[in-house]
Amino acid sequence: MGNLLYIIAVVLILFWAVGFFAYAAGGIIHVLLVIAVIAILLRVIQGNKVV
Repeated sequence: MGNLLYIIAVVLILFWAVGFFAYAAGGIIHVLLVIAVIAILLRVIQGNKVV
């Protein structure tokens, strides 16, 4: 489950980067970025609990 969360976060960041440079999708790309950052933070927090 943790790997899936990390993969989703990376994909969302890539989508945000493409949208940011293409100026095609407007504000929705920034929402995806926020979701990706939250997913990464959750991954880091969960990783710290395991260790």
